[in-house]
Amino acid sequence: MSELTIYADSKPSEAIFSSSDFQQICHHLNDIGVHFERWHTDKKLEQSASNEEIIAAYQNEIDKLVSKGSYQSYDVVSLNPDNPNKSKFRQKFLSEHIHTEDEVRFFVRGKGLFVMHVEDKIYAMLCEKDDLISVPANTKHWFDMGSEPEFTAIRIFDNEEGWVAQFTGDDIADKVPKLP
Repeated sequence: MSELTIYADSKPSEAIFSSSDFQQICHHLNDIGVHFERWHTDKKLEQSASNEEIIAAYQNEIDKLVSKGSYQSYDVVSLNPDNPNKSKFRQKFLSEHIHTEDEVRFFVRGKGLFVMHVEDKIYAMLCEKDDLISVPANTKHWFDMGSEPEFTAIRIFDNEEGWVAQFTGDDIADKVPKLP
């Protein structure tokens, strides 16, 4: 179940708010400029669906989002627990960073934890199947896929090259609870 947990950055291991209620999640994320919604499809996707089948199943939603913003490209990324590089991939995204463009992800299956550091608070958003999150450009954040990652997500980009992380050097991500 999707869940938002908020921490004070001065006490990043003690939650000051937690909810899995969709309306409450949207309210708190909207307050910091993060867009959150849920997409559904009538098309049945098998676990083995190809990237093309996944895109086709959500093409209407993708087109609506692209028409609203400056998004130019999209792709599908998957990671499974049997990937020999899973620890390396996890570590790559666990440090606080920013991008000069929005980071938009839609979870087709599985889960991932997007954590945003805004002013004096930490917003840890556990995204699961059917969740779309859009983290605005220049928002300090990190992503935790867990020690046994298992997800498929559609990534939507502002530019065709994709985003480039600019690390902040802050160690706050090491102090916040991670996915097991």
